[in-house]
Amino acid sequence: MSQDQHGDLSAFSMLDLFRMEADSQTQILTDGLLAMERHAGDAAAVEAMMRAAHSIKGAAAIVGLQVVVQLAHGMEDSFVAAQHGRLKLTPERVDVLLSGVDLIVQLSRLDDAGAEAWLAANAAQIDQTLNAIAGIAELPELPALPSLPLSVPAPTPAHLAPEAAEPQALVASGLAGEEVESSAGAPAPRAGAPAKAQAQNFDKLLSLASESRINAHQMHPFIGALQRFKRNQSSLFSAIEHLHEAIARSGDAGLMEKSLLALQKTQPLKQFMLEHIADIETYERRLLAVSQGMVDEVLALRMRPFRDGIHAFPRMVRDLARSLGKEVQLKIDGEETLVDRDILAKIESPLNHMLRNAIDHGMEGPYERIEVGKEAMGTIRMEARHRAGMLSIEISDDGRGVDLEKIRQSVIERKMASPAMAAALSPGELLEFLFLPAFSLKATANQLSGRGVGLDIVHETIRQQNGTVRLESEPGRGFRALITLPLTQSIVRALVIDVQGEAYAIPIVKVESVVRVPQATIHTLENKQFFELKGEHLGLVSAAQVLELGEAPSSADDLPVVVIGRGKQSYALVVDAIRGEQSLAVQAIDPIFGKMRDISAAALLDDGEPVLILDVPDLLLSIDKLLHEGGLHQLAQAGHAQQRRAKRILVVDDSLTVREMERKLLLARGFDVDVAIDGIDGWNVVRSGEYDLVITDVDMPRMDGIELVSLIKKDLHLHKLPVMIVSYKDRPEDRARGLSAGADYYLTKGSFHDETLLDAVADLIGDARL
Repeated sequence: MSQDQHGDLSAFSMLDLFRMEADSQTQILTDGLLAMERHAGDAAAVEAMMRAAHSIKGAAAIVGLQVVVQLAHGMEDSFVAAQHGRLKLTPERVDVLLSGVDLIVQLSRLDDAGAEAWLAANAAQIDQTLNAIAGIAELPELPALPSLPLSVPAPTPAHLAPEAAEPQALVASGLAGEEVESSAGAPAPRAGAPAKAQAQNFDKLLSLASESRINAHQMHPFIGALQRFKRNQSSLFSAIEHLHEAIARSGDAGLMEKSLLALQKTQPLKQFMLEHIADIETYERRLLAVSQGMVDEVLALRMRPFRDGIHAFPRMVRDLARSLGKEVQLKIDGEETLVDRDILAKIESPLNHMLRNAIDHGMEGPYERIEVGKEAMGTIRMEARHRAGMLSIEISDDGRGVDLEKIRQSVIERKMASPAMAAALSPGELLEFLFLPAFSLKATANQLSGRGVGLDIVHETIRQQNGTVRLESEPGRGFRALITLPLTQSIVRALVIDVQGEAYAIPIVKVESVVRVPQATIHTLENKQFFELKGEHLGLVSAAQVLELGEAPSSADDLPVVVIGRGKQSYALVVDAIRGEQSLAVQAIDPIFGKMRDISAAALLDDGEPVLILDVPDLLLSIDKLLHEGGLHQLAQAGHAQQRRAKRILVVDDSLTVREMERKLLLARGFDVDVAIDGIDGWNVVRSGEYDLVITDVDMPRMDGIELVSLIKKDLHLHKLPVMIVSYKDRPEDRARGLSAGADYYLTKGSFHDETLLDAVADLIGDARL
């Protein structure tokens, strides 16, 4: 427990410090006991457990927890006996020692107020656990499993020796039964609020670091302008040199002197420009390096080793398997693989579901495994590693696998597919049914499985994290799940596309492929357009139509297409242009807008341009809805008649988020939209163009919205222009002030959502087209 590791400990009480030490030392005890159970005689594990038990005993003595002192002392004696070969740590004895570890954890969570009552209420169970640890050497050893196949039923927990099962059962039933009572006396989790605040600080730091990177990128066009100026300057200097040569040939001494003087003055200017452009380019490189370093460091602060999220899994697997009469071990590779703390927290439950399913569904009992030529102890492997910029997690077991014919039969019985269609399904397609809600292969439900919710939760949680999960099974040999996730949710690698002149981003993990499709290869069937890619027919969908941005004529011979979705739900999204990949710092959309259809978040491109990040699962649902309703149009072809002119709207707001979201909404309805950043900017813009409507905020720097409305209504040429005020203020006096200034509509942002704004616009100026 070093100061360097835990920071300033002066604010913690001695009991708080004991809890910290108990958490770390009990984890060492748990890991060591599981290691000894798998590899008897592991001297290093015994030594580490002895030190951990001794540390707990000393710390408990300082804070006056005598029960913990006795528990740790008894465990330490057991480890000493094991070290000298006098005690073999069999699974039954490990059960007893683990029950002691659980009791130490439970006792460490008590506070001064509730400790005495809790100890009194659980005195019998505590004494029995202490006695079990003291008499651990007297526990009988169960005979080893035979190496040859025997026709003997698989053992159940009832076959275990009562002495071995009793202490763990007492801790599980007696102490866990007091969980509600003890929770009142136990300290509230101290990490919750600080962890949340820390996460918010990380988010703020990341936002600032990303803004600094964007600002650094904005140096590039400035340097480009200086380079152009340098070229123009070089042309001017060349002209002066030519002029000087011409004067020299004329022989006019007076002009010669003046031209020579001018030529001499150009030399320092030329050198000055060269040096300063070099300095600015160096500054830009340093600024980019520092800003990118800041982003990388903030992301590194958010990363945690994979082991932090799965440290409890080996114990869970071992205990659950023993409760089912099975022998299963969990082997983990890639514990040091770094994962974003938010993703790590959210995938803990799905991984838990996968492991429990593997134990309950896939793993055979020890005798059944021996009969088919396998080791009595089954193995589940969990591997985490970085692959192609993504986090790859693989969970595999050597159990019985999944009966694909059983899935096929269940699909037919549930009338999810006809017998002919079910017979044609591939193994991969059959396994996809396991992700459906309420789909289970077990005839009866128990506490672990059979309700059909496990893999459904896994699939939905992974999908929400922009990840994918794929299942593979080899009957009789095992089952494998492959999970792919982004390394972090704070920075997303995305494909930036143009749709109707607006930038949108699609997370790379959701992009199946990017192709250019010649119009000559596009076929039409039942008013739907498709083309062939890798032997499959993919439906073509206009991104502009799905996002309700109107229809853009496709004049190019080749259409840029982004393929999204998998399997039968794959579509080719036709866009205007593909800009390329960028790393984007994700920024949540203001809650005032609610859940935007087809949109998941926002970001800023390297040049500072705002971009909306598409929600691909939502986008697929929108496409399915259009197909179901028959509303999907064919792609507009070149040479179509010119569309009617769109009505123009000016949006004036000093908030970038509000300004851009209003613009996107109006563009989606087909309006032509310009923006201004405050009242002065809005007044200048509205006088320089012809607009059909002005939408303005009230509170803005330099000139507020009320002043802008007054100027518009007093202007000889603009007084008939409709003006709508959108404001956070909903007091009657504010509304009266806005309307008295001449506003035609007053809308409050507190009740603002998509249709409210669009309905108000329609009331004032009607449809988007003239």
